[in-house]
Amino acid sequence: MSEDTKYEKSDITAKIIGAAFSVHNELGPHYLEVIYQRALALEFSSLGLDFNREIKVSIYYKGTEIDTRRADFIVENVLVEIKAKGGLEKQDHEQIISYLKSSGFRVGLLINFGTDRLEYYRKINSAGNI
Repeated sequence: MSEDTKYEKSDITAKIIGAAFSVHNELGPHYLEVIYQRALALEFSSLGLDFNREIKVSIYYKGTEIDTRRADFIVENVLVEIKAKGGLEKQDHEQIISYLKSSGFRVGLLINFGTDRLEYYRKINSAGNI
């Protein structure tokens, strides 16, 4: 297994996805995003994962910061963006891709709690490109 593949399918992403399934199994859909954020924070803590919530991601143009956004979580070395909506849209995928490009993180997870079945997507930022 190459180092890149190992990194992309790491134990950390498996733990994050497992935590998301635990939260979704307990709460189900129909809550606000902030409820899932709080529940995930409890799950991450119980798993001993190092994480931060609402992390500022700067967006640069030719070396000048032109805006900032907030990523929901950084868990160990993985950027995690969560949603609580009836279905993910193209803009949700584009959002996490832009966060990965701006932040320099290599792996991101997009997780949606708003459907009957938990949705999650792994995004990889390889050398600044997705």
